[in-house]
Amino acid sequence: MSIGKKLRELRGSRTQDEISKELGITKSSYAMYERDERVPRDEVKVRISNFFGVSVQELFFN
Repeated sequence: MSIGKKLRELRGSRTQDEISKELGITKSSYAMYERDERVPRDEVKVRISNFFGVSVQELFFN
C-alpha cells in the first residue's frame, strides 16, 4: 500500500486542512503526501506518525 493511501485511510473523515494545521505544515504539502507526489522530511514523518499513533517504520517503510 502506498504512503498516500495509508495517510488517506488514517485521516478518515477529517479534512486535509484540519490535519495540516495540527501538524504545522501547509495544506498543499499534506495533499502532495496523500497523492504520493512528495515524501515528507524526516522531522515531518515523525510528527505525522505521532499524530496518527503509528510508527514511522509502519507508515513510511512497510
